[in-house]
Amino acid sequence: MAKLTRKISESTIHRLSIYYRALVALERDNYTTISSKELAKREKLTPAQVRKDLSFFGSFGTRGLGYPVAELKNRIAEILGLTRLWNVALIGVGNIGSALAQYKEFAKQGFNIKLVFDNDQRKIGSNHKGIIVSDIRDFKRLVQAEKVDIVIIAVPAQAAQAICDEVVSAGIKAILNFAPINLKVPDDVILRNQNMCIELEHLAFALSNPGN
Repeated sequence: MAKLTRKISESTIHRLSIYYRALVALERDNYTTISSKELAKREKLTPAQVRKDLSFFGSFGTRGLGYPVAELKNRIAEILGLTRLWNVALIGVGNIGSALAQYKEFAKQGFNIKLVFDNDQRKIGSNHKGIIVSDIRDFKRLVQAEKVDIVIIAVPAQAAQAICDEVVSAGIKAILNFAPINLKVPDDVILRNQNMCIELEHLAFALSNPGN
């Protein structure tokens, strides 16, 4: 795939993930082609938005015939980086960390949780969902040895920034943060936050203010 010459918006990338999941479902249901109109309708978007999003990455489909489902799914998987294996380390095996460690969809999408870390001596050395829990003090040595690409942080808010700093110092350039706090990282580190409280507040607002 050719290197992109322009910056792609986060909303476009988000919609690509939506298209990918829709196409996986369509292929499973034995669809061979789908139009931009049909794909847009499934995801409550406009056909023009679908065509615009895909146009950033080249030419897809044939006018009047639509998109070949399998081909478009594979092309989007390539764009999203899902055609290779990504090594992942998880820090924190509390309630959220434990749930993430056993989430089978990660492996299906090519995200391989190779290492799990904690600072609780009662957990270190235990077998957690098939992975031995390592001491966080060994983090830098182990993630470099295992060539980890992405780190998931699932620790209490008060410990998150110090953990994040350690992750950055180990050379990790991609972090998914589940701690309920905004972390600070250098400009060359990609940080994504998953704050479930904020998402619940958004739902509460929507219920309290119908029509907004």
